[in-house]
Amino acid sequence: MHSPLLDIRTLAVDVQTRDMRGLVFTSANAVNAAATLGVDRSLPAYCVGQATTGTAQGAGWDAQMVGATAEELVAALLRIRPESPLLHLRGEHSRGDVSEHLTEMGLTVHEQPIYQQRLLPLTAEAAEMAAGCAPVVAPVFSPRTARQFADVWTGPAPLWMVAISEATAEPLKKLGYERLKVAKRPTPKKMRKAVKKLVKHVMRVEGNLGPD
Repeated sequence: MHSPLLDIRTLAVDVQTRDMRGLVFTSANAVNAAATLGVDRSLPAYCVGQATTGTAQGAGWDAQMVGATAEELVAALLRIRPESPLLHLRGEHSRGDVSEHLTEMGLTVHEQPIYQQRLLPLTAEAAEMAAGCAPVVAPVFSPRTARQFADVWTGPAPLWMVAISEATAEPLKKLGYERLKVAKRPTPKKMRKAVKKLVKHVMRVEGNLGPD
């Protein structure tokens, strides 16, 4: 079941890259929005995570992964010191203060929001599941979607959750749940592995309960 909690929409903005020496992407959504806006593909791109890097490469940028998190990206860019200024293209809501931290440390980075993230309620199907009694396994991929999930989830369904990071797990702790698991690394591969393990665990628990 797919119940998106964010609606991603590209902003109608003009992205000026004439004096820039590279781009910073911290999400695949930013890459897709930049591609839609026709941002210069000749600039090198410094990316967070395998998914963002792969998306940027597929869209035509010379992209390299420089960390699995925003914090790792900041540390890596300060270590390799690429030519600057760089331009961080991001959503209207962003965590990590990437450009501010890097600029404070002597690597000039500008930033520009190029997409918006509008919050969504649960779909009717998901709300029906929440009101039921069958176990629900829910993977959550960002702190903002975690906050939204915690706000919109109601009902008695047994809830088993996987968060992509500790920061994502934090807003979920106010929910009543059977288990909250954090992926070992914030990558799609580790999330898939964590979800599979949790599903197997739920099946064992449910199987041990026996018939009513």
